[in-house]
Amino acid sequence: MKKIYILLFIGIVLPWMQSCTDLKETVYDQIPTDQYGKNPKEIAALVAPVYNSVRNARSWSFRHLLDEVSDMQVVPTRKGGDWWDGGQHMYAKTHTWTNNNCGLITGLYNDIYGSISTCNKVLKLVEGIEMDGKDIVIAEIRGVRALFYYHVIDNFGQAPLVTNFDETALPTSASRKVLFDFVISELTAIKDVVRADVTSTSYGKFTKGAAYALLAKMYLNAEVWTGTPEWQKCVDACNVVMALPYILEPDWKISFAVKNELSKEIIFPAVFQLGAGGNNIANYSLHYLDDAILGLNLGSWNGCCADPNYVKEYDQDDKRYNWSFLTGPMKDPATGLVVLTAHSRPLIHTPEVTMYEATATNWGWCNQEDGARIWKWEIPKGLSGDMDNDFAILRLADIYLMKAESLVRLSGANSVATDLVNAIRARAFSPAKPVASASLDDVRKERRYEFAWEQMSRQDNIRFGTFLNAVPGWRGVSDPKHLLFPIPKDALDVNPGLTQNPGY
Repeated sequence: MKKIYILLFIGIVLPWMQSCTDLKETVYDQIPTDQYGKNPKEIAALVAPVYNSVRNARSWSFRHLLDEVSDMQVVPTRKGGDWWDGGQHMYAKTHTWTNNNCGLITGLYNDIYGSISTCNKVLKLVEGIEMDGKDIVIAEIRGVRALFYYHVIDNFGQAPLVTNFDETALPTSASRKVLFDFVISELTAIKDVVRADVTSTSYGKFTKGAAYALLAKMYLNAEVWTGTPEWQKCVDACNVVMALPYILEPDWKISFAVKNELSKEIIFPAVFQLGAGGNNIANYSLHYLDDAILGLNLGSWNGCCADPNYVKEYDQDDKRYNWSFLTGPMKDPATGLVVLTAHSRPLIHTPEVTMYEATATNWGWCNQEDGARIWKWEIPKGLSGDMDNDFAILRLADIYLMKAESLVRLSGANSVATDLVNAIRARAFSPAKPVASASLDDVRKERRYEFAWEQMSRQDNIRFGTFLNAVPGWRGVSDPKHLLFPIPKDALDVNPGLTQNPGY
């Protein structure tokens, strides 16, 4: 047999290995294909870059844009100039972005296509190897690639469809419908090939649960993305996931704990690990002085906070408010006194964010302590780097509410949809506070309160028709062109065959 050599370059593969696999002991250089892929560790090494690329779905640009351009999150410029960042957060929040003034949009596009390229590269490699379970491995890679094309469809609409790593010609744009049909066909082809177990060994893998959950997301948004509603298909896909041994965790916090790999609610996560980097949620939101108060060793950045309009919507009895947001006075553990900021102001995190000295080109600044901070993921005392908590891209609560929404859109209020919504609410209220008969607006609100900080608000706002609405304090009614992001200028400059989205 002709020996084709696998080149696993240390500088590329090793950083990707650390999260999903335990491969620190061995570094592979040049190994003939007829000697490789013969045991689980070697197979895991091949697929590790694909699963580590899933972290891009929680990248800097994803984290900012998908909640910041909606009415959920804001990254205001702080007194002293922190987080002005060339105005990109202002452009995102106020819907004044172009194809060249907001690096977050360019970053989002690059993160998505970087992950797609990784999938194509590893897929080509695996296809050329004789290995055990090859069909399952290929199906998993195709599933992760479908996830990132789902993000292309959602955020950019039309864009290149590239499935061959060896393709050298510059790609042209495929329509949103072509991309939609591609993702549906890919998921349909693999859904019963990938592993179906819900166990510690399948955690972090693209499984049957992930395939059907992603199909449900596709069908949930089909009317927006293709013009044709697919509510019953969404219900059917949700039913398959709900028949698998996932559970709504009685303790809501388990899915956001440091060791949230123990959660049976998480269907598909971006897996993070101490020392491997990537999950810097704590640094991103906490005030510089919060670290010492909370027993952390981080050097936090005092960045994002909740949009005041959003956080004030919560029912005062909803436990998810305190589970999701850090508010109130921050006191020195030694003295019990409220700490003062560098501007001699009490460090009290309030929902309000008050902007001062706005101009035509600068939205001004707010005091350092303003805004409710991220408090959804457990932050352990003594933390001195990036967090170990995984990020649930797909979890069962979403399946419940997708099914409820689809049922209501199909036939109006009904008992099944009501039971699904109340199952989600049961964890959040004590005593219970069920809805009598779940309306579409009840489902919309429940999604808002359940999924704070989980990068769903933009998509939900668009599907429920609220995305273009004015957001008091930040922007007026938005132009419909903002339902999609522009194809970045950098991408157009490299490939003039790409098509720009309307209005840009």
